[in-house]
Amino acid sequence: MLFQIDMAGGDPGEVYPHFWHEHEAEAEVRAFAESLVEGVIRERAALDVIIAEAAENWRIERMAVVDRNILRMAVFELAKAPSTPAVVVLDEAIEVGKKYGSEQSGAFVNGILDAIRKRFERERS
Repeated sequence: MLFQIDMAGGDPGEVYPHFWHEHEAEAEVRAFAESLVEGVIRERAALDVIIAEAAENWRIERMAVVDRNILRMAVFELAKAPSTPAVVVLDEAIEVGKKYGSEQSGAFVNGILDAIRKRFERERS
């Protein structure tokens, strides 16, 4: 959903019906996914600043669309959903990168998210 919104624009509410028509999921999963999408859209500017600070020599707009949206989603979860363990957020993001991104996506996502995770841990202690 984030990929589609990033590429084509539009309102998340317009994307959901099409997405869920193609992908079956339980109501709880749908609600969680939609809350992530809406949170990322709402906080995108702040998330991009955090990512840009950790991504040395990479501008957000030059990142692969898949990678930047994986990063946005994971950083949103790290920042706004502390009940999900950071290791789970990173593992899931890395796996999504490996599955849907390029050969380098898993390592790219891992490097940036690990730096952000460490920063958040320092700030919280």
